[in-house]
Amino acid sequence: MQRNISLLVVSCCLLVSGFLFGQEKRIVQIQQAGSFEKDEANFKGANILTKKGDLRVKLFHDGALIESDKSFFYPKDNAFKAEGEVVFTQGDTIRMTSDYMQYDGTSGKAKAWGNVFLEQPDMTLETDTLFLNRFEDLAYYETPGTIIDSATTLKSNRGKYFMKEKKYRFISNVRIDNPEYKVTSTQLDYFTDANEAYLYGPTTIIGIDYDIYCESGYYDTTTQTGYFKRNAEILYNNKIIEGDSLYFENERNYASATRKVVVTDTINQSIIRGNYAEIFKAKDSAIITRKALAINIIENDSLYIHADTLIGTGPSEARILRGYYGVKILKKDLRGKSDSLYLDEINGRIELHKRPLTRKENQVLSVDEKNRRNPVMWFNDSQMSGEVIYMKTDFETKKLDSLFIFGNAFIVEKDSLSENGYNQIVGKELYGDFLDGALNELDVIKNTQVLYYLYSEEGELVGIDKTICSALNIKFKDNEIEDISFYVNPKGDVFPNKDLDPNLRTLEGFLWRKEERPETLEDLFQKNK
Repeated sequence: MQRNISLLVVSCCLLVSGFLFGQEKRIVQIQQAGSFEKDEANFKGANILTKKGDLRVKLFHDGALIESDKSFFYPKDNAFKAEGEVVFTQGDTIRMTSDYMQYDGTSGKAKAWGNVFLEQPDMTLETDTLFLNRFEDLAYYETPGTIIDSATTLKSNRGKYFMKEKKYRFISNVRIDNPEYKVTSTQLDYFTDANEAYLYGPTTIIGIDYDIYCESGYYDTTTQTGYFKRNAEILYNNKIIEGDSLYFENERNYASATRKVVVTDTINQSIIRGNYAEIFKAKDSAIITRKALAINIIENDSLYIHADTLIGTGPSEARILRGYYGVKILKKDLRGKSDSLYLDEINGRIELHKRPLTRKENQVLSVDEKNRRNPVMWFNDSQMSGEVIYMKTDFETKKLDSLFIFGNAFIVEKDSLSENGYNQIVGKELYGDFLDGALNELDVIKNTQVLYYLYSEEGELVGIDKTICSALNIKFKDNEIEDISFYVNPKGDVFPNKDLDPNLRTLEGFLWRKEERPETLEDLFQKNK
Protein backbone atom coordinates (compact mmCIF):
# COMPACT_ATOMS: atom_id res chain seq x y z
CA MET A 1 0.00 0.00 0.00
CA GLN A 2 1.32 3.49 -0.91
CA ARG A 3 0.67 6.87 0.64
CA ASN A 4 1.50 10.27 -0.91
CA ILE A 5 2.13 12.99 1.60
CA SER A 6 2.38 16.73 0.92
CA LEU A 7 5.72 18.46 1.23
CA LEU A 8 4.45 20.38 4.28
CA VAL A 9 3.62 17.19 6.16
CA VAL A 10 6.91 15.64 5.09
CA SER A 11 8.77 18.67 6.39
CA CYS A 12 7.04 18.39 9.76
CA CYS A 13 7.84 14.68 9.95
CA LEU A 14 11.42 15.36 9.10
CA LEU A 15 11.71 17.94 11.88
CA VAL A 16 10.29 15.48 14.42
CA SER A 17 12.38 12.56 13.19
CA GLY A 18 15.46 14.75 13.09
CA PHE A 19 14.85 15.76 16.70
CA LEU A 20 14.30 12.17 17.84
CA PHE A 21 17.21 10.74 15.87
CA GLY A 22 19.44 13.56 17.08
CA GLN A 23 19.17 12.21 20.59
CA GLU A 24 21.72 9.55 19.61
CA LYS A 25 24.82 10.46 17.71
CA ARG A 26 24.82 7.42 15.41
CA ILE A 27 21.19 7.52 14.29
CA VAL A 28 20.68 8.24 10.59
CA GLN A 29 18.89 11.56 10.11
CA ILE A 30 16.60 12.55 7.24
CA GLN A 31 17.41 16.11 6.26
CA GLN A 32 15.20 16.51 3.20
CA ALA A 33 13.26 14.68 0.50
CA GLY A 34 10.94 15.60 -2.36
CA SER A 35 8.34 13.00 -1.40
CA PHE A 36 7.73 10.34 1.21
CA GLU A 37 5.86 7.06 0.88
CA LYS A 38 5.63 3.53 2.20
CA ASP A 39 5.14 0.21 0.38
CA GLU A 40 4.89 -2.51 3.02
CA ALA A 41 4.13 -5.18 0.47
CA ASN A 42 7.41 -4.73 -1.37
CA PHE A 43 9.61 -2.80 1.07
CA LYS A 44 8.54 -3.75 4.55
CA GLY A 45 9.59 -1.28 7.23
CA ALA A 46 11.04 1.18 4.71
CA ASN A 47 10.41 4.87 4.33
CA ILE A 48 10.71 5.50 0.61
CA LEU A 49 12.22 8.93 0.01
CA THR A 50 12.25 10.33 -3.52
CA LYS A 51 13.64 13.35 -5.33
CA LYS A 52 11.15 15.94 -6.60
CA GLY A 53 12.32 18.65 -8.91
CA ASP A 54 15.63 19.97 -7.63
CA LEU A 55 14.90 18.77 -4.14
CA ARG A 56 17.06 15.64 -3.70
CA VAL A 57 17.01 13.14 -0.86
CA LYS A 58 19.54 13.99 1.85
CA LEU A 59 20.42 11.69 4.72
CA PHE A 60 22.93 12.58 7.43
CA HIS A 61 24.90 10.34 9.74
CA ASP A 62 27.77 11.10 12.07
CA GLY A 63 29.27 13.91 9.97
CA ALA A 64 28.52 12.33 6.60
CA LEU A 65 25.91 13.58 4.12
CA ILE A 66 24.40 11.19 1.56
CA GLU A 67 22.44 12.62 -1.38
CA SER A 68 20.48 10.53 -3.89
CA ASP A 69 17.49 10.50 -6.19
CA LYS A 70 15.83 7.80 -4.11
CA SER A 71 16.45 6.16 -0.73
CA PHE A 72 14.84 3.31 1.14
CA PHE A 73 15.27 4.21 4.81
CA TYR A 74 14.72 1.54 7.51
CA PRO A 75 14.42 3.36 10.87
CA LYS A 76 14.36 0.20 12.99
CA ASP A 77 17.56 -1.05 11.38
CA ASN A 78 19.10 2.41 11.28
CA ALA A 79 20.05 1.66 7.66
CA PHE A 80 19.16 2.67 4.12
CA LYS A 81 19.66 1.91 0.46
CA ALA A 82 20.18 4.78 -1.98
CA GLU A 83 20.17 4.92 -5.75
CA GLY A 84 20.45 7.42 -8.56
CA GLU A 85 23.54 9.64 -8.66
CA VAL A 86 24.45 8.90 -5.05
CA VAL A 87 26.84 11.45 -3.48
CA PHE A 88 28.56 10.70 -0.16
CA THR A 89 30.49 13.59 1.46
CA GLN A 90 32.33 13.77 4.74
CA GLY A 91 33.38 17.32 5.50
CA ASP A 92 35.86 18.62 2.95
CA THR A 93 38.01 15.47 3.02
CA ILE A 94 35.98 12.81 1.20
CA ARG A 95 33.49 12.97 -1.66
CA MET A 96 32.25 9.75 -3.28
CA THR A 97 29.78 9.26 -6.12
CA SER A 98 28.16 5.98 -7.25
CA ASP A 99 25.03 4.57 -8.86
CA TYR A 100 23.97 2.69 -5.73
CA MET A 101 24.80 2.61 -2.04
CA GLN A 102 23.65 0.72 1.02
CA TYR A 103 24.52 1.88 4.50
CA ASP A 104 24.27 0.55 8.07
CA GLY A 105 24.33 3.39 10.58
CA THR A 106 24.91 1.11 13.56
CA SER A 107 28.07 -0.49 12.22
CA GLY A 108 29.13 2.43 10.04
CA LYS A 109 29.55 0.04 7.13
CA ALA A 110 28.59 0.93 3.57
CA LYS A 111 28.71 -0.58 0.12
CA ALA A 112 28.79 1.59 -3.00
CA TRP A 113 28.64 0.14 -6.48
CA GLY A 114 28.26 1.20 -10.05
CA ASN A 115 30.79 3.77 -11.34
CA VAL A 116 32.27 4.46 -7.93
CA PHE A 117 34.42 7.60 -7.83
CA LEU A 118 36.05 8.67 -4.55
CA GLU A 119 37.82 12.02 -4.22
CA GLN A 120 40.17 13.42 -1.63
CA PRO A 121 42.20 16.64 -1.84
CA ASP A 122 45.30 14.81 -3.08
CA MET A 123 43.92 11.72 -4.88
CA THR A 124 41.00 10.03 -6.62
CA LEU A 125 39.83 6.41 -6.72
CA GLU A 126 37.72 4.71 -9.39
CA THR A 127 36.30 1.19 -9.15
CA ASP A 128 33.07 -0.73 -9.67
CA THR A 129 32.35 -1.64 -6.04
CA LEU A 130 33.72 -0.05 -2.87
CA PHE A 131 33.16 -1.06 0.75
CA LEU A 132 33.44 1.48 3.58
CA ASN A 133 33.83 1.02 7.32
CA ARG A 134 33.54 4.55 8.67
CA PHE A 135 34.13 3.62 12.30
CA GLU A 136 37.45 1.99 11.37
CA ASP A 137 38.25 4.60 8.68
CA LEU A 138 38.67 1.80 6.14
CA ALA A 139 37.68 1.45 2.50
CA TYR A 140 38.35 -1.54 0.28
CA TYR A 141 37.52 -2.84 -3.16
CA GLU A 142 37.66 -6.28 -4.75
CA THR A 143 37.13 -5.16 -8.33
CA PRO A 144 39.85 -3.52 -10.46
CA GLY A 145 40.53 -0.03 -9.15
CA THR A 146 42.45 3.02 -10.37
CA ILE A 147 43.96 5.69 -8.12
CA ILE A 148 45.32 8.94 -9.50
CA ASP A 149 47.72 10.76 -7.21
CA SER A 150 49.24 13.90 -8.76
CA ALA A 151 51.23 12.65 -11.80
CA THR A 152 51.03 9.01 -10.69
CA THR A 153 48.39 6.45 -11.64
CA LEU A 154 48.04 3.32 -9.47
CA LYS A 155 46.00 0.27 -10.47
CA SER A 156 45.23 -3.06 -8.83
CA ASN A 157 42.62 -5.81 -8.82
CA ARG A 158 41.98 -5.44 -5.11
CA GLY A 159 42.86 -2.82 -2.54
CA LYS A 160 42.32 -1.31 0.88
CA TYR A 161 42.45 2.33 1.95
CA PHE A 162 43.28 3.16 5.58
CA MET A 163 41.98 6.72 5.85
CA LYS A 164 43.69 7.87 9.03
CA GLU A 165 47.09 6.64 7.83
CA LYS A 166 46.35 7.73 4.25
CA LYS A 167 47.66 4.35 3.20
CA TYR A 168 46.59 2.10 0.37
CA ARG A 169 47.21 -1.62 0.33
CA PHE A 170 47.16 -2.81 -3.26
CA ILE A 171 46.81 -6.52 -3.95
CA SER A 172 47.00 -8.52 -7.21
CA ASN A 173 48.28 -7.13 -10.50
CA VAL A 174 49.45 -3.85 -8.96
CA ARG A 175 50.68 -1.18 -11.39
CA ILE A 176 52.05 2.31 -10.82
CA ASP A 177 52.45 4.49 -13.91
CA ASN A 178 54.50 7.68 -13.79
CA PRO A 179 56.28 9.51 -16.64
CA GLU A 180 59.63 8.67 -14.99
CA TYR A 181 59.03 5.08 -13.83
CA LYS A 182 56.69 2.08 -13.91
CA VAL A 183 56.05 -0.32 -11.01
CA THR A 184 54.40 -3.73 -11.18
CA SER A 185 53.89 -5.83 -8.06
CA THR A 186 51.78 -8.53 -6.46
CA GLN A 187 51.26 -6.40 -3.34
CA LEU A 188 52.39 -3.03 -2.01
CA ASP A 189 51.42 -0.48 0.65
CA TYR A 190 51.33 3.10 -0.60
CA PHE A 191 51.28 6.17 1.66
CA THR A 192 49.69 9.08 -0.22
CA ASP A 193 51.11 11.85 2.00
CA ALA A 194 54.73 10.73 1.67
CA ASN A 195 54.43 9.02 -1.73
CA GLU A 196 56.17 5.95 -0.28
CA ALA A 197 55.61 2.36 -1.37
CA TYR A 198 56.39 -0.69 0.75
CA LEU A 199 56.78 -3.73 -1.47
CA TYR A 200 55.67 -7.29 -0.72
CA GLY A 201 56.08 -10.11 -3.21
CA PRO A 202 57.64 -10.05 -6.70
CA THR A 203 58.03 -6.42 -7.79
CA THR A 204 59.59 -4.74 -10.83
CA ILE A 205 60.47 -1.04 -11.05
CA ILE A 206 61.49 0.31 -14.46
CA GLY A 207 62.98 3.80 -14.52
CA ILE A 208 64.34 5.83 -17.41
CA ASP A 209 67.78 4.19 -17.13
CA TYR A 210 67.40 1.49 -14.47
CA ASP A 211 65.44 -1.69 -13.77
CA ILE A 212 64.89 -3.03 -10.24
CA TYR A 213 63.49 -6.37 -9.11
CA CYS A 214 62.82 -7.50 -5.53
CA GLU A 215 60.38 -9.49 -3.44
CA SER A 216 60.47 -7.16 -0.44
CA GLY A 217 61.46 -3.53 -0.10
CA TYR A 218 60.70 0.18 0.01
CA TYR A 219 60.50 2.78 -2.75
CA ASP A 220 60.04 6.56 -2.49
CA THR A 221 58.17 7.48 -5.67
CA THR A 222 59.02 11.18 -5.36
CA THR A 223 62.81 10.91 -5.01
CA GLN A 224 63.12 7.49 -6.71
CA THR A 225 65.14 6.09 -3.83
CA GLY A 226 64.67 2.85 -1.98
CA TYR A 227 66.01 -0.34 -0.45
CA PHE A 228 65.25 -3.81 -1.70
CA LYS A 229 65.57 -7.37 -0.35
CA ARG A 230 64.83 -11.01 -1.22
CA ASN A 231 66.26 -11.92 -4.62
CA ALA A 232 66.86 -8.24 -5.24
CA GLU A 233 68.73 -7.01 -8.30
CA ILE A 234 69.29 -3.75 -10.14
CA LEU A 235 70.05 -3.52 -13.87
CA TYR A 236 72.08 -0.34 -13.99
CA ASN A 237 74.42 0.97 -16.68
CA ASN A 238 74.86 -2.46 -18.36
CA LYS A 239 75.52 -4.05 -14.99
CA ILE A 240 73.37 -6.37 -12.91
CA ILE A 241 73.75 -5.73 -9.16
CA GLU A 242 72.55 -8.45 -6.79
CA GLY A 243 72.71 -8.76 -3.01
CA ASP A 244 70.81 -9.67 0.12
CA SER A 245 70.06 -5.97 0.54
CA LEU A 246 70.24 -3.21 -2.09
CA TYR A 247 70.01 0.56 -1.69
CA PHE A 248 69.34 2.93 -4.59
CA GLU A 249 69.30 6.70 -5.19
CA ASN A 250 68.40 7.80 -8.70
CA GLU A 251 69.28 11.49 -8.28
CA ARG A 252 72.79 10.68 -7.02
CA ASN A 253 73.25 7.94 -9.62
CA TYR A 254 74.20 5.71 -6.70
CA ALA A 255 73.51 2.16 -5.56
CA SER A 256 74.96 -0.03 -2.82
CA ALA A 257 74.65 -3.71 -1.98
CA THR A 258 75.27 -5.71 1.20
CA ARG A 259 76.01 -9.42 1.68
CA LYS A 260 76.29 -11.99 -1.10
CA VAL A 261 76.90 -9.20 -3.57
CA VAL A 262 77.30 -10.00 -7.28
CA VAL A 263 78.02 -7.31 -9.89
CA THR A 264 77.82 -8.67 -13.44
CA ASP A 265 79.09 -6.71 -16.44
CA THR A 266 76.67 -7.85 -19.15
CA ILE A 267 78.90 -6.63 -21.99
CA ASN A 268 82.29 -7.97 -20.84
CA GLN A 269 80.71 -11.01 -19.16
CA SER A 270 82.81 -10.41 -16.06
CA ILE A 271 81.62 -10.83 -12.48
CA ILE A 272 82.69 -9.29 -9.17
CA ARG A 273 81.52 -10.77 -5.87
CA GLY A 274 81.84 -9.55 -2.30
CA ASN A 275 79.88 -8.65 0.80
CA TYR A 276 79.66 -4.91 0.22
CA ALA A 277 79.58 -2.81 -2.94
CA GLU A 278 79.02 0.80 -3.95
CA ILE A 279 78.19 1.74 -7.53
CA PHE A 280 78.52 5.29 -8.88
CA LYS A 281 76.80 5.44 -12.26
CA ALA A 282 77.91 8.96 -13.25
CA LYS A 283 81.55 7.99 -12.69
CA ASP A 284 81.12 4.52 -14.20
CA SER A 285 82.71 3.02 -11.10
CA ALA A 286 82.06 0.26 -8.60
CA ILE A 287 83.84 -0.50 -5.32
CA ILE A 288 83.58 -4.02 -3.85
CA THR A 289 85.03 -5.07 -0.50
CA ARG A 290 84.75 -7.82 2.13
CA LYS A 291 85.85 -11.03 0.42
CA ALA A 292 85.89 -9.34 -2.96
CA LEU A 293 86.34 -11.69 -5.92
CA ALA A 294 86.42 -10.86 -9.64
CA ILE A 295 85.80 -13.50 -12.30
CA ASN A 296 86.99 -12.89 -15.87
CA ILE A 297 87.04 -15.29 -18.80
CA ILE A 298 90.46 -15.97 -20.37
CA GLU A 299 91.05 -18.89 -22.75
CA ASN A 300 87.52 -20.12 -22.11
CA ASP A 301 88.52 -20.55 -18.48
CA SER A 302 87.72 -18.51 -15.39
CA LEU A 303 90.39 -16.16 -14.03
CA TYR A 304 89.65 -15.50 -10.33
CA ILE A 305 91.03 -12.34 -8.75
CA HIS A 306 90.72 -11.68 -5.03
CA ALA A 307 91.69 -8.51 -3.19
CA ASP A 308 90.69 -6.68 -0.06
CA THR A 309 89.16 -4.02 -2.31
CA LEU A 310 88.26 -4.24 -6.00
CA ILE A 311 87.40 -1.11 -8.00
CA GLY A 312 85.92 -1.17 -11.47
CA THR A 313 85.97 2.08 -13.46
CA GLY A 314 85.02 3.23 -16.94
CA PRO A 315 82.20 2.22 -19.27
CA SER A 316 81.78 -1.41 -20.26
CA GLU A 317 83.48 -0.78 -23.60
CA ALA A 318 86.60 0.50 -21.79
CA ARG A 319 86.49 -1.20 -18.39
CA ILE A 320 89.38 -1.04 -15.89
CA LEU A 321 89.59 -3.26 -12.80
CA ARG A 322 91.91 -2.37 -9.92
CA GLY A 323 92.65 -4.52 -6.89
CA TYR A 324 94.25 -3.30 -3.67
CA TYR A 325 95.84 -5.16 -0.78
CA GLY A 326 96.33 -8.91 -0.69
CA VAL A 327 95.74 -9.57 -4.38
CA LYS A 328 95.61 -13.25 -5.35
CA ILE A 329 95.00 -14.82 -8.76
CA LEU A 330 93.78 -18.30 -9.59
CA LYS A 331 93.39 -19.98 -12.97
CA LYS A 332 93.67 -23.58 -14.10
CA ASP A 333 97.31 -23.15 -15.22
CA LEU A 334 98.12 -19.86 -13.53
CA ARG A 335 98.51 -18.56 -9.98
CA GLY A 336 99.56 -15.15 -8.71
CA LYS A 337 100.02 -12.89 -5.73
CA SER A 338 100.74 -9.16 -5.35
CA ASP A 339 99.88 -6.09 -3.33
CA SER A 340 97.88 -4.44 -6.11
CA LEU A 341 96.54 -5.22 -9.57
CA TYR A 342 95.50 -3.35 -12.72
CA LEU A 343 93.39 -5.06 -15.40
CA ASP A 344 92.27 -3.44 -18.63
CA GLU A 345 89.40 -5.69 -19.70
CA ILE A 346 89.38 -4.39 -23.29
CA ASN A 347 93.04 -4.84 -24.29
CA GLY A 348 93.55 -7.66 -21.79
CA ARG A 349 96.48 -6.03 -19.97
CA ILE A 350 97.12 -7.27 -16.43
CA GLU A 351 99.63 -5.56 -14.13
CA LEU A 352 100.81 -6.81 -10.74
CA HIS A 353 102.54 -4.32 -8.45
CA LYS A 354 104.15 -4.40 -5.03
CA ARG A 355 103.55 -1.90 -2.30
CA PRO A 356 106.24 0.81 -2.47
CA LEU A 357 108.87 0.53 0.25
CA THR A 358 109.26 3.35 2.73
CA ARG A 359 112.64 4.99 3.19
CA LYS A 360 113.14 3.08 6.43
CA GLU A 361 112.17 -0.24 4.83
CA ASN A 362 114.70 0.35 2.07
CA GLN A 363 117.40 0.77 4.70
CA VAL A 364 116.60 -2.06 7.11
CA LEU A 365 115.05 -4.85 5.03
CA SER A 366 117.26 -7.61 3.65
CA VAL A 367 117.27 -8.52 -0.04
CA ASP A 368 115.12 -11.56 0.71
CA GLU A 369 112.62 -9.49 2.67
CA LYS A 370 112.39 -6.97 -0.14
CA ASN A 371 111.96 -9.70 -2.73
CA ARG A 372 109.15 -11.25 -0.74
CA ARG A 373 107.23 -8.02 -1.30
CA ASN A 374 107.51 -8.52 -5.07
CA PRO A 375 104.53 -9.85 -7.02
CA VAL A 376 104.86 -13.51 -7.96
CA MET A 377 103.29 -15.73 -10.64
CA TRP A 378 103.22 -19.48 -11.07
CA PHE A 379 102.85 -20.98 -14.54
CA ASN A 380 102.32 -24.64 -13.73
CA ASP A 381 105.66 -25.52 -11.98
CA SER A 382 107.52 -22.30 -12.89
CA GLN A 383 107.63 -19.53 -10.28
CA MET A 384 108.30 -16.01 -11.65
CA SER A 385 108.63 -12.82 -9.66
CA GLY A 386 109.78 -9.24 -10.04
CA GLU A 387 109.06 -5.70 -8.97
CA VAL A 388 106.38 -5.32 -11.67
CA ILE A 389 104.69 -8.07 -13.71
CA TYR A 390 102.72 -7.37 -16.89
CA MET A 391 100.63 -9.88 -18.82
CA LYS A 392 98.61 -9.34 -21.95
CA THR A 393 95.82 -11.38 -23.53
CA ASP A 394 94.77 -11.42 -27.14
CA PHE A 395 91.62 -9.34 -27.63
CA GLU A 396 89.91 -11.79 -29.96
CA THR A 397 91.05 -15.19 -28.70
CA LYS A 398 91.08 -14.20 -25.00
CA LYS A 399 94.27 -16.24 -24.59
CA LEU A 400 97.47 -15.16 -22.84
CA ASP A 401 99.73 -13.53 -25.41
CA SER A 402 102.77 -12.03 -23.69
CA LEU A 403 104.56 -11.57 -20.35
CA PHE A 404 106.85 -8.81 -19.07
CA ILE A 405 108.69 -8.60 -15.72
CA PHE A 406 110.69 -5.53 -14.75
CA GLY A 407 113.08 -5.21 -11.81
CA ASN A 408 114.78 -8.30 -10.39
CA ALA A 409 113.03 -10.75 -12.71
CA PHE A 410 113.46 -14.13 -11.04
CA ILE A 411 112.47 -17.59 -12.34
CA VAL A 412 112.53 -20.59 -10.02
CA GLU A 413 111.61 -24.16 -10.85
CA LYS A 414 111.93 -27.13 -8.50
CA ASP A 415 114.32 -29.66 -9.97
CA SER A 416 112.21 -32.75 -10.50
CA LEU A 417 114.96 -35.31 -9.74
CA SER A 418 116.99 -33.89 -6.87
CA GLU A 419 115.61 -33.58 -3.38
CA ASN A 420 116.39 -29.93 -2.64
CA GLY A 421 117.54 -28.60 -5.99
CA TYR A 422 116.07 -25.55 -7.72
CA ASN A 423 116.72 -24.28 -11.23
CA GLN A 424 117.07 -20.50 -11.08
CA ILE A 425 117.35 -17.60 -13.51
CA VAL A 426 117.60 -13.95 -12.55
CA GLY A 427 117.98 -10.76 -14.56
CA LYS A 428 116.80 -7.15 -14.69
CA GLU A 429 114.01 -7.75 -17.20
CA LEU A 430 112.04 -10.62 -18.71
CA TYR A 431 110.07 -10.75 -21.94
CA GLY A 432 107.99 -13.76 -22.92
CA ASP A 433 105.26 -14.98 -25.20
CA PHE A 434 102.62 -17.69 -25.11
CA LEU A 435 101.46 -20.17 -27.70
CA ASP A 436 97.90 -21.45 -27.32
CA GLY A 437 97.92 -20.12 -23.79
CA ALA A 438 101.10 -21.96 -22.72
CA LEU A 439 104.57 -20.48 -22.18
CA ASN A 440 106.48 -20.66 -25.44
CA GLU A 441 109.62 -18.56 -25.14
CA LEU A 442 111.30 -16.19 -22.66
CA ASP A 443 114.13 -13.68 -22.95
CA VAL A 444 115.91 -12.57 -19.77
CA ILE A 445 118.25 -9.59 -20.16
CA LYS A 446 120.70 -7.42 -18.19
CA ASN A 447 122.97 -8.93 -15.51
CA THR A 448 121.60 -12.38 -16.13
CA GLN A 449 122.57 -15.31 -13.91
CA VAL A 450 121.64 -18.98 -14.21
CA LEU A 451 121.85 -21.96 -11.87
CA TYR A 452 120.71 -25.12 -13.64
CA TYR A 453 120.82 -28.86 -12.86
CA LEU A 454 122.17 -30.84 -15.80
CA TYR A 455 121.28 -34.49 -16.43
CA SER A 456 122.45 -37.10 -18.89
CA GLU A 457 120.03 -38.77 -21.28
CA GLU A 458 119.93 -41.65 -18.82
CA GLY A 459 118.70 -39.28 -16.13
CA GLU A 460 121.91 -39.13 -14.11
CA LEU A 461 122.97 -35.81 -12.60
CA VAL A 462 125.96 -34.44 -14.55
CA GLY A 463 126.43 -31.33 -12.48
CA ILE A 464 125.17 -27.88 -11.66
CA ASP A 465 125.61 -25.17 -14.28
CA LYS A 466 126.30 -21.66 -12.96
CA THR A 467 126.52 -19.05 -15.72
CA ILE A 468 126.66 -15.26 -15.96
CA CYS A 469 125.73 -13.54 -19.23
CA SER A 470 124.13 -10.43 -20.69
CA ALA A 471 121.02 -12.21 -21.92
CA LEU A 472 119.52 -15.64 -22.45
CA ASN A 473 116.65 -17.28 -24.26
CA ILE A 474 114.49 -20.07 -22.82
CA LYS A 475 112.26 -22.33 -24.86
CA PHE A 476 109.43 -24.24 -23.23
CA LYS A 477 107.64 -27.44 -24.07
CA ASP A 478 104.54 -28.55 -22.17
CA ASN A 479 105.14 -25.60 -19.80
CA GLU A 480 108.58 -26.97 -18.82
CA ILE A 481 112.02 -25.61 -19.74
CA GLU A 482 113.27 -27.47 -22.83
CA ASP A 483 116.33 -25.43 -23.88
CA ILE A 484 118.41 -22.45 -22.69
CA SER A 485 120.61 -20.34 -24.98
CA PHE A 486 123.15 -17.82 -23.61
CA TYR A 487 124.16 -14.59 -25.39
CA VAL A 488 127.07 -12.10 -25.27
CA ASN A 489 130.14 -13.62 -23.62
CA PRO A 490 128.60 -16.09 -21.20
CA LYS A 491 130.87 -17.12 -18.35
CA GLY A 492 130.20 -20.14 -16.28
CA ASP A 493 131.15 -23.61 -15.08
CA VAL A 494 129.49 -26.92 -14.47
CA PHE A 495 130.16 -28.04 -10.92
CA PRO A 496 129.87 -31.66 -9.78
CA ASN A 497 127.06 -31.92 -7.31
CA LYS A 498 129.38 -32.97 -4.47
CA ASP A 499 131.78 -30.07 -5.10
CA LEU A 500 129.26 -27.22 -4.90
CA ASP A 501 128.90 -25.63 -1.46
CA PRO A 502 125.27 -25.76 -0.25
CA ASN A 503 125.40 -21.98 0.33
CA LEU A 504 126.18 -21.48 -3.36
CA ARG A 505 123.25 -23.52 -4.65
CA THR A 506 120.97 -20.47 -4.70
CA LEU A 507 121.33 -17.11 -6.41
CA GLU A 508 121.09 -13.90 -4.43
CA GLY A 509 117.46 -13.03 -3.77
CA PHE A 510 116.27 -16.63 -4.20
CA LEU A 511 112.92 -17.40 -2.55
CA TRP A 512 110.80 -20.49 -2.99
CA ARG A 513 107.31 -19.21 -2.23
CA LYS A 514 105.26 -22.34 -2.71
CA GLU A 515 103.51 -21.89 0.64
CA GLU A 516 102.02 -18.64 -0.72
CA ARG A 517 100.64 -20.27 -3.86
CA PRO A 518 96.82 -20.50 -3.86
CA GLU A 519 95.49 -23.83 -5.12
CA THR A 520 91.75 -23.51 -4.52
CA LEU A 521 89.16 -20.78 -4.32
CA GLU A 522 89.20 -21.13 -0.55
CA ASP A 523 92.95 -20.43 -0.57
CA LEU A 524 92.28 -17.00 -2.09
CA PHE A 525 90.71 -15.92 1.19
CA GLN A 526 93.29 -17.50 3.50
CA LYS A 527 95.64 -14.95 5.07
CA ASN A 528 98.49 -17.42 5.34
CA LYS A 529 98.44 -18.09 1.60
